[in-house]
Amino acid sequence: MYYISITMEITQVRLPEKLREGIDLLVQRGIYTSRSDVVRDALRKLLVEQEIGTVTKSGNSIREVRKIRSQLSKEVRSFKDVEKINKLK
Repeated sequence: MYYISITMEITQVRLPEKLREGIDLLVQRGIYTSRSDVVRDALRKLLVEQEIGTVTKSGNSIREVRKIRSQLSKEVRSFKDVEKINKLK
């Protein structure tokens, strides 16, 4: 998938106060580790949704996605890791 990048660039975004507060709440609850993680995940979800549609929020799907995201964030160290992950079915 082309959404995972080896290098990162800084992009500044201006957000309304309520949106920033919502992001901060997600970080405070421990769902994300930083504001940047929230924004990156939201953008990934938007891009995937544009390509394949939406995923319903039923059953344990949310828990499973969080677990997979956590594992991937620990496993991706190089482009070869990304290629390996992309081959998983």
